[in-house]
Amino acid sequence: MRIAISALCLFFLLGGAIAGQAQRKKATKEEEKPAEADTPAPQPRPKAKVNSDSVFRHLQNKYALASRWSDSDIAKDVLYDMIVLNPRNDSIIYNLAYYYFENRQYASATLVSQELLARNSKNLDYLELSAASFEGLGILDRALQNYETQYLISNNILTLYKIAFLQLELNRFEEGLTNVEILLSKPEANTIMIGFNDTKGNPKDYPMKYPVMNLKGLILEGKGDKAGAKKIYDEIVKMAPDFAPAVNNLAELNKK
Repeated sequence: MRIAISALCLFFLLGGAIAGQAQRKKATKEEEKPAEADTPAPQPRPKAKVNSDSVFRHLQNKYALASRWSDSDIAKDVLYDMIVLNPRNDSIIYNLAYYYFENRQYASATLVSQELLARNSKNLDYLELSAASFEGLGILDRALQNYETQYLISNNILTLYKIAFLQLELNRFEEGLTNVEILLSKPEANTIMIGFNDTKGNPKDYPMKYPVMNLKGLILEGKGDKAGAKKIYDEIVKMAPDFAPAVNNLAELNKK
């Protein structure tokens, strides 16, 4: 508005100078030249305010499309943008950690999952992802710690089975046997079904009892108790003749 007023004043000054020239016979160039008006410097326009909500909705739509079309690289980049906008949104960070895990980038998955556990050390999803990521890196003792914490919170029988299996791999045989006996004492061991390939290579569901017993045989083998392991494998094969893990383990044991 100030610029417009100054221009208007300049218009009238020019008009007055021209009228004066008609009345005066002698005029100098200075008298003919109107005085310059003081025009203020233009002020910068205020920057448009970014609507973070609309940006976030845009990113959500972009992430959904990238996921639908299996463009994992774009999906990952969008997740980072979303985290920058919402750094306290743990679910977005969890999606990023899971992205790394699915793509076998276990080091990154581990680092991101540790960030999540620092915020919520009892979240079962974070514990499981952290455990699986450490396992992918081959850091089995850290994986075991996370699974043990998860089991103490959830009392999940499948988590205990995973714990016993890792204890076998870490040569912690007595702890593994203790957990196997706990598993076999639970009624759920007869009702929970776990998928394995049968002796013909076809997928089939078996009661959890059989893989747990097979794990017990492996632990006994690890301890050097071949007779005890053979007895376990024989027992499984009698109950489930097509349960391939026990059949194969028994065949290998008989070769030794």
